Amino acid sequence: MPDKCLLILLDGLGDRSIEAFGWQTPLQAARTPHLDRLAEEGASGLYHSGAMGQALSSENAHFLMFGFDSKDFPGRGPLEALGVGISLGPNDVAVLTHFARVHESEDRLILDRGEPTASTEEAEALFAAVSQFEVDGISIRLERTKGLSGILVMEGNVSPFITDTDPIREGSPLAALHPWREHADDPAAQRTAAALRAYLIWAHHRLKTHPVNQARQSRGMLPIEGLVTQRAGRLKAIPNFREQNGLRGLSISSGIIYWGLSAFLGLDCLRDRDTGDPAEDLARRLTKARESFDHYDFIHVHTKAPDEAGHSRDPLAKKAVIEALDEGLGRVLGPLREEPGLLLIVTADHSTPSCGTLIHSGEPVPLTICGSGVRRDGVNRFDEINAATGALGCVRGKELMYLILNYLDRAKLGGLMDTPVDQAYWPGDYEPFRLR
Repeated sequence: MPDKCLLILLDGLGDRSIEAFGWQTPLQAARTPHLDRLAEEGASGLYHSGAMGQALSSENAHFLMFGFDSKDFPGRGPLEALGVGISLGPNDVAVLTHFARVHESEDRLILDRGEPTASTEEAEALFAAVSQFEVDGISIRLERTKGLSGILVMEGNVSPFITDTDPIREGSPLAALHPWREHADDPAAQRTAAALRAYLIWAHHRLKTHPVNQARQSRGMLPIEGLVTQRAGRLKAIPNFREQNGLRGLSISSGIIYWGLSAFLGLDCLRDRDTGDPAEDLARRLTKARESFDHYDFIHVHTKAPDEAGHSRDPLAKKAVIEALDEGLGRVLGPLREEPGLLLIVTADHSTPSCGTLIHSGEPVPLTICGSGVRRDGVNRFDEINAATGALGCVRGKELMYLILNYLDRAKLGGLMDTPVDQAYWPGDYEPFRLR
């Protein structure tokens, strides 16, 4: 039976039917002989990390996929902070932010451009201009992560239960800041929303007269006069990946959010940056995974390429990326199939439509599991439609981790309690019985 798991995660792989492809998805239309071979040699199904139709972000989907409960999710803000090494105190609140082009209209700020461009020198100057602020006993500092994106760290008697200001849709007004409804009477949430509102107003007025924007306007360029915020959060104390699942875990990935999630969950992390060649990037990461199996029971290999292609709103580009990833998989599939005791899983975290207006969508994604003892079904194509006919059915949330433990012969029989905590794996991390 398998004794180690390789999870190949093709981020944002799922899609919608595209007229140009004869109402097939980009994955259906793509030529993927190596993914199809895995589907033929294993069991297939559909996967959704939440509820059907629910559009989830990558970090939320991964959190559930790794066997954790949504109530324990800390928010994206602190995860990105961990990913870039920003220091956070146990009570600090971290909020994602980025500079935006806005204009005033009837006492409101309207989002003109959510992702403006600026030189490195311009970005550094803008960040420096609004990097520190204090009001009502709450201090706010702005830390740059990349480009015009950053993280606001709020210290004091603060709360993460505040709404976003980023409407995401250009031409829409920024959203007002409020405590969440269930925290409406919480003084900390009220003060946090008020403090962040005061900071954003102060930053807007500073940016309007900043020399960078004056210089941009003199060159006929539009100014960058606002900040938008979203996904506030605070770190939490939860079991780490080893304690939760009984497996020694490694993530091989390229993005800040996955590095931060690994740090939060106690997964070892190999930071492998993208080169612009999806096939080479995936083949390299899979090779590094093979070289690491002596030290890990579970390895997560991630590529963001399908998700980024979906966000381009170009179905042809997404199809080309999928075919490139299949080619990269093919470079190392032979050695992987010869790896003794390997459970090989290919899936995605969510669907990213290459048409329409949604950022992510709520359709399930294909899932294939290959390994000794895994039932084989009649599916021979890896895509959203063929997978739906497979033996796995529709797998949701932390059920994926239960399946992994099951196929690794680590699933605990219901009702057994070899530890004070009802762990999902067997044998548990139990204390030996002693005679004295």
